[in-house]
Amino acid sequence: MTVEVMERSYEVDENGYLVNLDDWSEDVANELAQDEEIEMTDEHWDIVNFLKDYYQEFQIAPAVKVLTKEIAKKNDIKRKEASAYLYNLFPNGPALQACKIAGLPKPTGCV
Repeated sequence: MTVEVMERSYEVDENGYLVNLDDWSEDVANELAQDEEIEMTDEHWDIVNFLKDYYQEFQIAPAVKVLTKEIAKKNDIKRKEASAYLYNLFPNGPALQACKIAGLPKPTGCV
């Protein structure tokens, strides 16, 4: 399977995640977001950039619980508010959709 961006093909797995993490770019992210029916805003990019930084440091995508905790801390809000915020941005699952758009592998524990 592939995703087409600016007349170039990028290989994705059966779930739509990039096979080669080095293929990621903002243009690719926008195409993946469009496939997920998400219009990227600054708030979406903040989450995507957080995920990319986290992955670079730990070589793993954070579980949604970790993501929620970090977003709550960063925004000085309660975890429940952070969870609602994340699901508002990524309604089909913050870890699943945001990691896909960030060009990261599917998080472990996500179905």
